[in-house]
Amino acid sequence: MDNATDEIVYRLGATCGIEDVEEGKTYEARVQGFANFGTFVQLNDRVKGLVHKSNQKQDHRERDPIIVRVLSIRRNGNIDLEEVTPGIYRTQTVTTHIPPVRLTDLGQKIGRSVMVEGEIAQIKQTSGPTIFTIVDETGTENAAAFVEAGVRAYPEAMVGDIVGILGEVMKRNNQLQIEVASLSVLDEDDAARVRMRINDALDERAEPDDIPFLIESAVLERLRPEMRKIAKIIRKAVFTAQPIVLRHHADADGISAAVAVEAAVTGLMRESGADFDAENYLFKRAPSKAPFYEIEDVTRDLDYATKDNVRFGQKMPLILMMDNGSTEEDEPSYRMARVYDLPIVVVDHHHPDESVDRFLQAHVNPYHAGGDFGITAGMLGTEIARFIHPPVEDRIRHIPAVAGVGDRSEAPEREKYLALVAREYPEEHCKEIALALDYEQFWLRFNDGREIVKDILNLNNSYERHRNLVALLVQEANAAIDEQLRASMPHVTEQLLENGARLFALDVEIYAHRFTFPPPGKTSGEVHDRFCRKHAGNAVVTLGIGPDFAVIRSRGVLLNIPRMVRELREEIDGGGVNGGGHLVVGSIKFVEGMRDVVVARLIEKIGEYPLEP
Repeated sequence: MDNATDEIVYRLGATCGIEDVEEGKTYEARVQGFANFGTFVQLNDRVKGLVHKSNQKQDHRERDPIIVRVLSIRRNGNIDLEEVTPGIYRTQTVTTHIPPVRLTDLGQKIGRSVMVEGEIAQIKQTSGPTIFTIVDETGTENAAAFVEAGVRAYPEAMVGDIVGILGEVMKRNNQLQIEVASLSVLDEDDAARVRMRINDALDERAEPDDIPFLIESAVLERLRPEMRKIAKIIRKAVFTAQPIVLRHHADADGISAAVAVEAAVTGLMRESGADFDAENYLFKRAPSKAPFYEIEDVTRDLDYATKDNVRFGQKMPLILMMDNGSTEEDEPSYRMARVYDLPIVVVDHHHPDESVDRFLQAHVNPYHAGGDFGITAGMLGTEIARFIHPPVEDRIRHIPAVAGVGDRSEAPEREKYLALVAREYPEEHCKEIALALDYEQFWLRFNDGREIVKDILNLNNSYERHRNLVALLVQEANAAIDEQLRASMPHVTEQLLENGARLFALDVEIYAHRFTFPPPGKTSGEVHDRFCRKHAGNAVVTLGIGPDFAVIRSRGVLLNIPRMVRELREEIDGGGVNGGGHLVVGSIKFVEGMRDVVVARLIEKIGEYPLEP
């Protein structure tokens, strides 16, 4: 071939097909494989041809670049090529425009070839094809690309890239899927255009409907903007296939809050086109023993998240804290999460510390709106769940009543939620559900018990099983409580404090069964309830004292447990004091050797607080 400055070598664009190839023209290509009779080459991912061995000029290896001239295009689509070695030449890209199809419209395109543009949300390598999860402004779908069994297709494409995919729409296992013919990472300008289009549309799509609350509440109305903000963050995570880790306190209120949101999120996942297993790998509900984000918990979450990121190409998760997350005790874990840029949102009703907000994208807490812990996490979680996915309401509208009685709320909202469901879930049954949740979660430990918990809360649409299970668990729980109190009550000590309150103290380490239900906090609560009934109308404080902790329950005394914790930390050198909780219900930790000093000063402080008028 003559060396000519006007020689043109064409580069076939990713969307081009055989109809865009012309006989006599020269094209850039890449070696695909070899046979006895010649070399197979690719002009792009869709167009392939053969260089007969008689038309080869050089030896090549797989994926080597090669320049070829089209000798002929046969009726059956086969392309005969010859290798050429031009000297000076210029390249020109051949393009063809195929209008992109929105993912939500793929159901109407089964069996047809389409072009889609979107962001890679996940890359999963199976023993067969590589599965790319693609997100656009309308939904989420999977695209399967096959090179050879277990080999990563399109290794240049990474999570977060904006890509154009050409392929045939198929249905596999009753799920839509694109069989990839070509996949290309869009250039900077096109990627920016598509990303802006997706982000603008997703931002609008994620905006929750501004629906009324289940009840009238001035506190909830003041919290509405922040509740809708959290709902929008969660909805956007679902639409972009971002995993969600929901951490919640492992008591009836925390479980109620989390399960309401779980029902909304999984319902929204199904509605938005996620594959059938998405709710198992994109959503994780994880109970926490303590009412704050422990280092053990964040370490476990980060371990799973980083492994899933490496092994399955998943995004790093959104962390959703419910019935915990508002206090200084959470900050060490938040600092750890910040290293990995994990976004965190909190829905809690424990007394908040302002310092935590610098770690959070959003924070719903009734104390921010003139309320207190009487607005329980279960109430907040249910209302947020309705913002996330309104059709879930009929399944979860009884959950705030369960949470209210389970957390002994005295807020006016409790009675309103109870009245809302009184016919189907009378107050006594709500109390039984709450006790069943506490009892079952004790034995579940750190497992979520997803389906069992749904049965206890009657979310599995099996009312007979729900009634039978709750009745059994309540019977077992009450028997365990009675046995614990028979052993413990004779060892409760009583003293009258300076402010007139009666203080009852129990050493739960040596006078209560350990490692069984009820645990120390629940045991202290049951002791407290008995003395409140016995001394109705009087101020009562109960301490459950362990070797390095004290659980506090109060009625009729205007305590501020978080303040007491801070003061004790300052006053007792070497006490190792920390803890917190609600204003009148909480716990304090300390080093075992300083137990007597800390407990004695704690009792003095309780006696200094005024009684309720």
